[in-house]
Amino acid sequence: MPDSPTVGRRERKKAATRQAIADAALELFLEHGFEQVGVRDIAERADVSTTTLFAHFPSKEALVFDREEDVEAALIAAVRERPAGQDVVEALRAHALSTWVPLASDPRLERLTALVDRTPALREYAERMWMRHAAALGAAIAAELGREADDLACSALARFVLQTRALPRGRHDPRAVVETVFDLLIHGWRSQQSASASPPASE
Repeated sequence: MPDSPTVGRRERKKAATRQAIADAALELFLEHGFEQVGVRDIAERADVSTTTLFAHFPSKEALVFDREEDVEAALIAAVRERPAGQDVVEALRAHALSTWVPLASDPRLERLTALVDRTPALREYAERMWMRHAAALGAAIAAELGREADDLACSALARFVLQTRALPRGRHDPRAVVETVFDLLIHGWRSQQSASASPPASE
C-alpha cells in the first residue's frame, strides 16, 4: 500500500502529541493539584491548542487516566488471545505479572494515587472507569467460557482480578502479592487457611 508510511507517521505524531499532553497534565497536577490547574495551563505546557487537547481527551479527568483504554484492551486480549490450553485465570495471572508488577515500582505511582484519593472528581471518574473495565472483562471471560455476558461468576472473577492491580502498591514484594492473590482465586480461601494453620501442639 503506497500510503502506509504516511499513515504510520501520522499515527506516530498523533500518539506523541497525546503523550506530551498527558505528561504535561500529570506534571502540573502533581505540582499544583488537580483543581488548581486549568486546561489552558496544560495546553500551554504541552505547546498545543485547547482544541487539540480536547481532540485527544474528552475531559480534564481523562488526562489523569490517559492509558485506561489500553489497559482495558490489554485485559481483554489476555483472555481472548491466550495460548491454546491455558486457563483464563492463568492467562490473567501472566498478564498481571508482566504488566502490573513493574508499575508498582513507578516512583510517580504513589503521588498519583494520593492525587486521586484527595480529589473527589478523580475518585468518581476512577470508580466509573473501574466499573466499565469490570463489565468489559467479565463479558470477555463469559464469552470465552460460552456463558451469558452478565454471568455472575465471570463478573465476580473480573472484579477480583481488577482489584489485584492496586494491591501490590507499597508492598515489599509486588510479584509475591500477585501470585498470592491468584493462588487464592484458583485454589480458594480454604487452601490459604490450611497453609497458614499452625500444627497442633504436641502433648
